[in-house]
Amino acid sequence: MIILNGGSSSGKSGIVRCLQDVLPDPWLTFGCDSFVDALPARMQASEGGITFAADGGVSVGADFRALEAAWTEGIVTMARAGARVIVDDVFLGGAASQQRWRKALDGLAVLWVGVRCESAVAAGREIARGDRVRGMAASQADVVHRGVFYDLEVDTTRTESLPCARAIAARVGRSPDRPTRS
Repeated sequence: MIILNGGSSSGKSGIVRCLQDVLPDPWLTFGCDSFVDALPARMQASEGGITFAADGGVSVGADFRALEAAWTEGIVTMARAGARVIVDDVFLGGAASQQRWRKALDGLAVLWVGVRCESAVAAGREIARGDRVRGMAASQADVVHRGVFYDLEVDTTRTESLPCARAIAARVGRSPDRPTRS
């Protein structure tokens, strides 16, 4: 597995698309945006689900966490069954978020990748996208990396997705069956 962590609008999705193109074997991709989109509408903007504050802050409740745990286990089950999987995530809880993944991934080889982007650049991308609450990119740019251990970090501030994907693929290529550590 490859897990990419970075704030909103940091460039993770672009890197993931490029990774699928440059890696020699087929890799499935799953992202936290798809998970949030799959939630029932009533869980978006609810106390038990997920809420987006006017300043870009994100809060999640118990129902969200329960479904997130099931989603994570489903992805891990696919990896255990032999699928190569790339996850595009936003560790809102920093180290605690990574620890939830580590617990679920016990025994699997994982390449942990930090995707960084200067706050101002991510904020500009956020405006251009038009599908995010303004302020989300700036509020997440640093907090998602606090206390998180990475095997590799890339910075999309001035580097396009393809070179970042190639750097990640080179790390995977060093040991195709066991990227670095779990």
